Amino acid sequence: MRGARRLPVATDKEDGVQRPRTRYARSTTNDGAPVSIAWQQFGGGPHDLVLVNGFVSHVEAEWDDPATARLLESLAGFARVTTFDKRGVGLSDRNVAPPTLEERVDDLLAVMDAAQIDSATLVGFSEGAPLAILFAAAHPDRVESLVLFGGMARTTEADGYPFAPPREALLEAATELLLPHWDEPVLAEVFAPSIMNDPEAIEIWQRYQQVAASPSMILQLYAMAMDFDVRQLLPTIAVATLVLHRRGDRAVSVQGARWMAEQIPGCRYVELDGTDHTPSHGDQAPVIAEIERFVTGTVRETEPERALMTVLFTDIVGSSQRASALGDAAWAALLARHDELMQQVVDTHRGEIRKHTGDGLLATFDGPGRAARAGLAMRNAARSIGLELRIGLHCGEVALRADDLAGIAVHVAARVQQQAGDGDVLVTSTVVDLVSGSGLVFDDLGLHDLKGIDRPWRLYRVSDE
Repeated sequence: MRGARRLPVATDKEDGVQRPRTRYARSTTNDGAPVSIAWQQFGGGPHDLVLVNGFVSHVEAEWDDPATARLLESLAGFARVTTFDKRGVGLSDRNVAPPTLEERVDDLLAVMDAAQIDSATLVGFSEGAPLAILFAAAHPDRVESLVLFGGMARTTEADGYPFAPPREALLEAATELLLPHWDEPVLAEVFAPSIMNDPEAIEIWQRYQQVAASPSMILQLYAMAMDFDVRQLLPTIAVATLVLHRRGDRAVSVQGARWMAEQIPGCRYVELDGTDHTPSHGDQAPVIAEIERFVTGTVRETEPERALMTVLFTDIVGSSQRASALGDAAWAALLARHDELMQQVVDTHRGEIRKHTGDGLLATFDGPGRAARAGLAMRNAARSIGLELRIGLHCGEVALRADDLAGIAVHVAARVQQQAGDGDVLVTSTVVDLVSGSGLVFDDLGLHDLKGIDRPWRLYRVSDE
């Protein structure tokens, strides 16, 4: 294997990484019977990452989940990434007994040999952490460094290790709560609580869960994982190690991660905000940044994500005078009611409030027609509690930067709102052009110069008619 050529892999395309081809590595059972292990490779960076997935996986179905695909594409931006399904799950052979840790080490070796990888950074997610730890201890010549995310050295409670639940409790939960409902997204509430209010994400999770493993195999894997214990190996790890863990992780106690990091010589430990156990859900950015910094020594400046959106700004007319007349307490109560009504309207029209701007707000919508109707509904809702709004809309490309928005479309929408009179919902000609045939009525107000914008815009007033 030393000096072997690198296999050709899927390279970056303009809008992301091409879906890679699934290949098969040949491993064996303890009695020598052949076992096929499904694996994929993608990206083209100078570093090799081998992802050691958790409880269940499916190398093809991962690409059908936008959140997981985004994580994989981000890792492929600085490394050549190899991922695989353990025997018994995903596209690897399923007609096998649940694999021991030693057999999983054999499978990982088979994948690295098939992928022509001399040595790599192992990234152990969740239940993949014990395998990554054992592999790093047993084969340090094949491991450049080690990353453990959401992992544990032992799954169940033991003397001197109070961070995990008792074995009996876990088995009872699996047999009574997990397996009878494997056709439902039973793991999501614990593993990815951030998606619980997203029906589309829940549906993707449920489909992935079902194709990744059968209920009977899950029970066997679950029971076997409860016996994994690599605590004694931690002091022997001789490669650079990064341990990442989310502070509110519902599946694996953060105390176990802290303890594990303390046992590994020279380990770097980073605790992140969040409650999701899976790295692809919740805020991915700090997870990816920490892994990239650890592997490469730096973090690339990435282009912000861009999307076509309709941007809407509101402002309350005469807010200062109303606040002075009502007094602080009454004005605060009225503002709270205003915010509640605005949230209801935006949710109804499939929008998102991005931030509050003084006495107004900034919201975005995926369609200009919905945004215009939302503007009318917001104005009418405000009038129901004695407030008047000025509203402006524009549709264009927006750059998404962390918790903020940027781009000329945002500036244009803000300037349109400033042109609005009391009770006006104003839009640009772009919005009008895109909603032709929608039934909305627009009054042409002519061309307007907008402060800081390099050309005049034709503005229209949206009518209730």
